[in-house]
Amino acid sequence: MKCCTFCGHKDVSPTVRPVLRKAVENLIVESSVTSFYVGNHGRFDSMVLGVLRELKEIYPQISYNVVLAYIPEKKAEYSSYDEGETLYPDGLENAPLRFAISHRNKWMVEHSDYLIAYVNRNFGGAAQTLEHAKRKKLSIIQLNDDSDCL
Repeated sequence: MKCCTFCGHKDVSPTVRPVLRKAVENLIVESSVTSFYVGNHGRFDSMVLGVLRELKEIYPQISYNVVLAYIPEKKAEYSSYDEGETLYPDGLENAPLRFAISHRNKWMVEHSDYLIAYVNRNFGGAAQTLEHAKRKKLSIIQLNDDSDCL
């Protein structure tokens, strides 16, 4: 089973969405990727989740999980996710709270073959996740604001 994860800035432009969708669909059709992990912080993650939900209707063989960095204390904290959409990795409960997101991102990279990235600056969590994916030699698809094709 081939798996893809994502990293991106929270301030992503809506113009990236069609390029993101095309990249995900290409992985499904051309590379037989069937599993996807996405975080739950910021607009890029929300955009990815919307694309995955749409593509699940067309490609029922795919699965995806919203990988949580924290265990939600209240149902309202994860009410935008359907039952069965979320995943909380084993061992993450031992990560200090302030590092939970970076530990979650590292877990997603370590359990993936591909990374789709929207990273246009060299600092912050998305940039760190991209660098980790490069060290792990994942196949990386880089998106940017002026992409009109891959």
